[in-house]
Amino acid sequence: MVRVVLSWLRQFWAAILRVLGQFATWIAWPFRLLWRLFWQQNRWFKIAVGVIVVPFLLGHLYFFWNAAWIRGYDVNYIDALALDERTLPPTVAGQGAGGVCGRSYIVDVTADLIDFNVNQNLWIPSNPFYKMGFLFLLDWERTKFLDNKAAFQIGVHQAVQRTVTELTDTIGRVRGTAQADSDLTQARGGVTFDRYTWLLNPFSERPFGPTTRTPTYYENARQALLRYQGRLVECQASFDARADNLLQFVDRIAADIGSTTALLLARTETHHSGWFDTQADNLFMYAKGEMYAYYGILAAARADFLEIATSRELLQIWDNMMLHLRQAIEMDPMIISNARDDAWLMPNHLATIGFYILRARSNLVEIRSVLDR
Repeated sequence: MVRVVLSWLRQFWAAILRVLGQFATWIAWPFRLLWRLFWQQNRWFKIAVGVIVVPFLLGHLYFFWNAAWIRGYDVNYIDALALDERTLPPTVAGQGAGGVCGRSYIVDVTADLIDFNVNQNLWIPSNPFYKMGFLFLLDWERTKFLDNKAAFQIGVHQAVQRTVTELTDTIGRVRGTAQADSDLTQARGGVTFDRYTWLLNPFSERPFGPTTRTPTYYENARQALLRYQGRLVECQASFDARADNLLQFVDRIAADIGSTTALLLARTETHHSGWFDTQADNLFMYAKGEMYAYYGILAAARADFLEIATSRELLQIWDNMMLHLRQAIEMDPMIISNARDDAWLMPNHLATIGFYILRARSNLVEIRSVLDR
């Protein structure tokens, strides 16, 4: 019996290799034809083609190298902030003791996430070789290859954009009648800039160029956040850590997460092609990126609003929420699958990560209910 099974597995593996080999032959055929035609031309034609083709090939190699994996990914990245060692809370301008105020960990995490997205990693969504797709014929988003990092980065940036907006509109100003902080306003303008702009944009409706790249806007936003942080610790900027501001912040994040779970649910209900669903990996990585960012942002919010979280007895709920977020971002399947919920062979990773996200969202809703009493 064992020999029969092993023989069947060898035959099955050999069949897969034959199919892959035939597929590779089909892909290579037009390139081999072009290569033969190239060597039949004169020297000047070859030089002209080389001037065009070599930068094109090198650019693709650079893109492949950067799109292959996420640099600096660490589920324990909040440990470096030492959130439990806070000595002074952030406060409203002019209310610190002796002209010294605490820093905002929300700002620290948000600035670090921008740095992670555009400095530690190449910002993939605006890269021209990503936007070209496969041989100008097929968008990378419609394949299983080289699009996961872009989806993850967009998910991280969605959380960053939401957080900077809330800092600008509510938390970083007194009540709502005060003037918005100038640095936070600049940061919001930077993070809300279009995600797909490069120096030159001939393959989209964006300005052909030259123009400013998307990562430059995001880096400028990070610098604006750092300037705000510098003024905050000198009691020259405001961080209004009131319960109603925390309530609104939590409520907006819960709505953001709710939209993501709706996307996951819609895909799981309408597509059941398992490992062959070419959109499942995009949604999974987007959700994972968003939860990765909110994992740090909400840990920082717990530290910035510690007095309120303690007085309202929210710490246990908050810890449960952090656990569920961590379970979501620790998921790392080799091949992302979207099969039926009761499938016996192929898993449904969208449903699994959606389950963890919904548990975290339930905790957020519970926190909001306590704050609203």
